[in-house]
Amino acid sequence: MKSIAIIGAGVTGVTTAYILNQLGYKVTVFEKQRYASVMTSYANGGQLSASNAEVWNHFGTIFKAASWLFKKEAPLKMNYWPDGHKISWISEFLLQTRNYRKNTIATTRIAIESRKQMQKIIDDAGIDFDKSDCGILHIYNSQREFDHAHRVNALLAEGGLERRRLSGSEILEIEPSLTKKFVGGYYTKTDSTGDIHKFTSNLADVISTRGVEFKLWTDVTDIKTSTHEVEIVSQTHGLEERADRFNAVVICAGVASHKFGRKLGDRINIYPVKGYSITVPLSDSIAQQKAPMVSLLDDEAKIVTSRLGRDRFRVAGTAEIAGYNLDIVDARIKPLTLWVECNFPELPSKDIKPWAGLRPMRPNMIPLVAKGRKPNIFYNTGHGHLGWTLACYTANMVGELIAN
Repeated sequence: MKSIAIIGAGVTGVTTAYILNQLGYKVTVFEKQRYASVMTSYANGGQLSASNAEVWNHFGTIFKAASWLFKKEAPLKMNYWPDGHKISWISEFLLQTRNYRKNTIATTRIAIESRKQMQKIIDDAGIDFDKSDCGILHIYNSQREFDHAHRVNALLAEGGLERRRLSGSEILEIEPSLTKKFVGGYYTKTDSTGDIHKFTSNLADVISTRGVEFKLWTDVTDIKTSTHEVEIVSQTHGLEERADRFNAVVICAGVASHKFGRKLGDRINIYPVKGYSITVPLSDSIAQQKAPMVSLLDDEAKIVTSRLGRDRFRVAGTAEIAGYNLDIVDARIKPLTLWVECNFPELPSKDIKPWAGLRPMRPNMIPLVAKGRKPNIFYNTGHGHLGWTLACYTANMVGELIAN
C-alpha cells in the first residue's frame, strides 16, 4: 500500500484524505493548528454555491473595486504597502480578464460536479453539518446590477446550472422575511448551505476511524524529495523534529501553499484575500422566526447569508488585500452588522461573533490541481472564495492524478 502525506487539514485537505483513503492509500495529514478546520475552513459564509461561480476578473468588477479603494467601509480594502508578491498577483489577476468567460464556465462545471461528489461523501460518511437544501437567492437593488446578472446567468447556464429569474414580488414569495423592495433576483434551487467547520471536523473524525492518521499541532518545516519517496520533516508542539517518509505528498495548505511551492521550486501564485463573517445568535423565538431561511446573496453589497440550524445566522463578505494578516478590523465588521440591521432590524446584533479568514486566491480564480516539478509532489489548493463549493471534486481530481 502506498503512503501519502497531506499538508493541511482544512476542507481541501480533509476531503482529499477521504478520497485517497477510499482509493486504498495509507494517508497521513499534517496540520499546524491544534485542531482540524480552525483556519479558513471555520466560519465562512456557509454557502455551497455554484450560482456564485462568476470569477472576479471582469472589467466592470475591477472598475467598481477601484472606486471602493478609498472608502473606509467599502466591500474591498487594500493595504498599499509595497510587496512584490502582491504586485505580481494583481498584475496576473488583471491579465486574466481575457479569460473571464472561460473561467466562469469552468468554475460552474467544477461546482456542479463537486455537489455530486459531496452527496456521495455525505451518504457514505453519514455526517451532520446543519445542511439545508434551501437554495440560494441572489437579490439586486439596481437595474444595472440586474442587467449584469442576466449576462452572468447565460455563462452559468452554459456551464450547466439551472436558475429561476424573479421579479421583485416573486423574491418576497420565496423569502417573506425580506422587507425591502428589490428590482429582481435569481433563485438557484439546487444550491445549499451548511456549517463548513462541522462538515470538515466531522468528516475528519470519520476517516480517522478508517485509518487516516492526523498529526495535529505539527508544523512541517521541510520537504525533501527523491525519485521514489518524499521526506517530511516536522515538529509537533513541544517535541523534537522528526522525519517521516512517504511515497507522495499533496499540498492542501491554503495560503501557505505559496511558501511550500517556493521551497519545492514551483511557482504557486496564491495570495491571501481576507474575508470576514459574523455569526448572529438567534436566541429567542422572535429572532428565529424573523431570520431568513433561504440563503441570500446581495450582489451590490457583496454579502452572503446562511441559516445554520435553528439558532444561528451567518453573514459574510468583504475582501481585504492586506497580506498574511488575520486581525479583525471593526471597520470591516461594521458593514456586515449594518446590513443585518437594515434588512432584518428585529434580529439582535449585540452578541455577534466576528471572524476573519484568509482565502487562498489564484489570479485566475481556478483551483490548482497539478503535479509539481519534483517527483511525487502534488497540489490541490488555491480555491479562493469557493473552497467548500469546489473541494469535493478537486479532491477527486487529485486522486485520479495520483492514481494515474
